[in-house]
Amino acid sequence: MLTSRVNYHTARYAISAAKVSQCPPDETCEVAFAGRSNAGKSSAINALTQQSKLARTSKTPGRTQLINYFSLKVPNGVENPPIYLVDLPGYGYAKVPVAMKLDWQAHISDYLADRQSLKGLVLMMDVRHPMTEFDEILVEWCIDAKMPLHILLTKADKINKGPASSTMAKLRNELRDRMGDLVSVQLFSSLKKTGVEQLAHRLDDWLLGPAVEDTSEDDTATE
Repeated sequence: MLTSRVNYHTARYAISAAKVSQCPPDETCEVAFAGRSNAGKSSAINALTQQSKLARTSKTPGRTQLINYFSLKVPNGVENPPIYLVDLPGYGYAKVPVAMKLDWQAHISDYLADRQSLKGLVLMMDVRHPMTEFDEILVEWCIDAKMPLHILLTKADKINKGPASSTMAKLRNELRDRMGDLVSVQLFSSLKKTGVEQLAHRLDDWLLGPAVEDTSEDDTATE
């Protein structure tokens, strides 16, 4: 089992920003979570941090329109700027008005283009419906920016293990042809806590750099 070097359970709400200029000083170290409003983004953050209400989940997509920052305690002995988990506005939900969708996309686009502190993007996709139009837009941005991308195929508990693993392998192969080692893919279930440790290991590498003792062969497989 992988051991996390960052204590994600120490995450605390820090600030919400309506636009990039309101984010913390761009001298930090952060990873961002993005995904459709119904892909389980908030649930994934809550599972990672072992907190049920840190990232607010809602049955009304469109409520969270801000860039939400959660601060993490820097591990002892690590010289690092403040580190954050960033919850980006959900996007692409069918019932949300077009004007609101466009506003969300502008927020996300500005953040991804301008934020120098961003070390990697975690993109949530429902394993039953991966690579929507909006997912493809974010993948293309990561390709253009050479930004590390980690994909969580969420709600893995909703389908059998065989089809879930097949979807993961197919998507991983397709994206590695386009992004090489910059992309990784895993199965995830916030309900069953499947893949939480694996996600933490990936974020450790982004926030603190690869562990010297890390000898894992492939972190894209899920138990």
